[in-house]
Amino acid sequence: QVQLVESGGGLVQAGGSLTLSCVVSGRAFSNSGMGWFRQAPGKEREFLLARIWSDGRTVYRDSSVKDRFIFSRDNAKNTVYLQMNNLKPEDTAVYYCAGDLSRGPLQSETSWSSWGQGTQVTVSS
Repeated sequence: QVQLVESGGGLVQAGGSLTLSCVVSGRAFSNSGMGWFRQAPGKEREFLLARIWSDGRTVYRDSSVKDRFIFSRDNAKNTVYLQMNNLKPEDTAVYYCAGDLSRGPLQSETSWSSWGQGTQVTVSS
């Protein structure tokens, strides 16, 4: 398994932007891809997006995520990023990066075996 550490969360006004980082250690990135999830208070953790290394495709939760969130990767820094634009109060949550995707739907948290500790994002109205 890889070790993942997120950072970059904070308080931002609605309409603003924030970029989260996830530093990967243990080995150079996870085996098949990386994903981002979030968990709002009182809710289950939900899938946002994932990048699959083999074909370079990015899978998004829905069009709202696709239109506002951007996945990127810096190989030299062993870091993946989640750039979030036009943030809304409903985006308030703890955000997690995930690695080591096993066989199973990538939208399911049980398909990922490596997790960071999470970083809090709060969007004020």
